[in-house]
Amino acid sequence: MASSPVRRPGKKKVLIYGHYDVQPPEPLDLWKSPPFEPQIINNAIYARGASDNKGQHFAHLLAVESFLGSQNEAPCDVIFLLEGEEEVGSQSLTKFLREHKDILNCDCIVVSDSGMPARNLPALTYALRGVVALELIIKGPSHDLHSGVYGGAIENPAYVLCKIIAGLKDDQGRITIPGIYDDVRPLSAEERLQLARLPFSEDEFKKQLGVVKIFGESGFTTWERRAARPTIEINGITSGYQGEGSKTIIPSVASAKITLRIVPDQRPERVYELVRKHIEGACPDTVTLSIVPGHMGEAYITSYDSVYSRAAIDALRKAYGVEPVLMREGGSVPIVTEFKKILGVDSLLIGMALPDDNPHSPNEKFDIDSFYKGIEMSMLLLEEIGKI
Repeated sequence: MASSPVRRPGKKKVLIYGHYDVQPPEPLDLWKSPPFEPQIINNAIYARGASDNKGQHFAHLLAVESFLGSQNEAPCDVIFLLEGEEEVGSQSLTKFLREHKDILNCDCIVVSDSGMPARNLPALTYALRGVVALELIIKGPSHDLHSGVYGGAIENPAYVLCKIIAGLKDDQGRITIPGIYDDVRPLSAEERLQLARLPFSEDEFKKQLGVVKIFGESGFTTWERRAARPTIEINGITSGYQGEGSKTIIPSVASAKITLRIVPDQRPERVYELVRKHIEGACPDTVTLSIVPGHMGEAYITSYDSVYSRAAIDALRKAYGVEPVLMREGGSVPIVTEFKKILGVDSLLIGMALPDDNPHSPNEKFDIDSFYKGIEMSMLLLEEIGKI
């Protein structure tokens, strides 16, 4: 944490949050360059953490440095708060907030850990999905068995796992867990209009992701599915022999890592219990099931018409020369809900990353032009907040 040394009378105080921890870089063979050796390729810096979140936060640091170098002071008092556990739920930071909320007292919070819908189309993000993570572990025999000798006489844990997870969604992309949609806050007509403003080409989307066809919950647009609806995804499956050639076994264990993205009004603990109850009911008594909870975080939503939101919109308009869009983001930044609960302050979510920057994926990058534009935007943002 770094802070302005003295609170100046009449000056707004802005907390700028970021994180320096990153997702694992694997699979390493898909990277164009070593993930922890930054390289500039085609006007973008490639490295794990380039856009999520080191590069975006660095733009804010340089913005304040620019003020200090040219004017000897920034338009607002500033707190920089960086953590190393964002990707696993920010548990230590939550404790830190409770213990030190007096020195973290501020008027608004700025977070650049999201993206822009397109180059030169800035956005103020007013809502984020939350997250619920868990792991299923299904155990059968005490050790791997010869499939010819024992096949047909005992249950195969891998088959049980596949059957359970295949039943978590239907063919229309809707989650089948009873009660999962009970608390979902529906999109308002205005929100659907704002999301409809976001650029989208189905052909470009498929090409960018390398898929032959898009898929999702019926009755919603792709933007709505990605940002404002609950989802359940399989992050990884492990069981049996993975080496070259075949090995005729019945594996002793099978496991899957799963995450759900949840939306405003859904509570992580309730969602986890609904999932646990459903999976336990679907698992036969021929195997042993363990469900291990992972990190959880609530969804976040705030007004896009507050004085600070309007200041952010003005700064984005001046920096990019176009009217910003208002959007929801499908990812999660769990700490912003803790900021609201503990510090009583809303967060301005202003991303600089582009849609193809590959956060959490091989070849993560951060566009250099977006980086410099982010510095300019950050300076304008502090100026606009300073006028309030």
